[in-house]
Amino acid sequence: MPENNETSKGKASKPVWYQSIRKYEKPDLRKAIWELLNTFVPYFLILYLMYLTIQSGYSYWITLALAVLAAGFLGRIFIFFHDCVHFSFFASRKANTLLGRICGILAFTPYEDWQRAHGIHHATVGDLDRRSVGDIWTLTVDEFLAAPRLTRIRYRIFRNPYVIFGFGPIYEFLIAHRFSHKGARKSQRYSVYFNNLAILAIIVVASLTIGLRTYVLIQLPVIFMCGVMAVWVFYIQHQFAGVYWARHEEWDPIRVAMEGSSYYKLPRLLQWFSGNIGYHHIHHIRPRIPNYNLQRCYDETPAMRTVEPLTIRKSLKSPFLHLWDESQKKIVNFRSLKSKLGL
Repeated sequence: MPENNETSKGKASKPVWYQSIRKYEKPDLRKAIWELLNTFVPYFLILYLMYLTIQSGYSYWITLALAVLAAGFLGRIFIFFHDCVHFSFFASRKANTLLGRICGILAFTPYEDWQRAHGIHHATVGDLDRRSVGDIWTLTVDEFLAAPRLTRIRYRIFRNPYVIFGFGPIYEFLIAHRFSHKGARKSQRYSVYFNNLAILAIIVVASLTIGLRTYVLIQLPVIFMCGVMAVWVFYIQHQFAGVYWARHEEWDPIRVAMEGSSYYKLPRLLQWFSGNIGYHHIHHIRPRIPNYNLQRCYDETPAMRTVEPLTIRKSLKSPFLHLWDESQKKIVNFRSLKSKLGL
């Protein structure tokens, strides 16, 4: 990470390049429209092909193979939704809101309610004293050891990879998103109602046309696979070896962006399907940069390239890191508790 000026409390002031990368926040209408075309058109085409495979009596494995591809495109749609949440996809705030709500229906995610939760995430990520909405439940070693036995069991179950990436996406997209977050205002609660009613309307129309069974056989694997990818990427972005966490008095937004948010280096095809969100350190520095400008910001800003890439191989270790060790200032696994317990 490039050297920054230090304040009296140990927090870094904004580096010189912080203002220079603001230019990448400018939306590009032609790029935005092209992204919509190259994503929505193939997505709905694949859904139609899935329908044909079911109607024609082909093996459901062929349908599931198409579902993998459809899930990739739905993942891109979720990235558009994410951009709209930050009002970055279009220059128009109203256009962002409209597209965000549409994408939210397809991704089973209420726009305004998720927008609030995601805003809290950006304001508090990496802050040990403000862990709440929009985070992966993370305890420190001392908190885990001091917790009641039932809490420790719950935490171990929650941090199990099969739970986070198996049941987690089902719970998050099909159950949790059907309810507003705690503390939601009226408009945010209404966004949940609107999202639920829109999804219900689609289900009713599908039941009256292609049939409920066919709809479920198409929609369920797509939203599940997309959910697994979304939960995985979100997890990897802030749960990795070398991640930065700090108590509030030492918490620094520049450090949490550059050291507490990963640069997940993916092959070009996966990078495209994930909408460049692997450049997550850039996103946390400047959330208003649309996904289609993240690559250019990375290429043209030397400071962004100083962050060590998190490769797919390295990221496979992340699900087995569970607790923040304040004494060592690093994330550790449950096995490290043996020394704490004298075992």
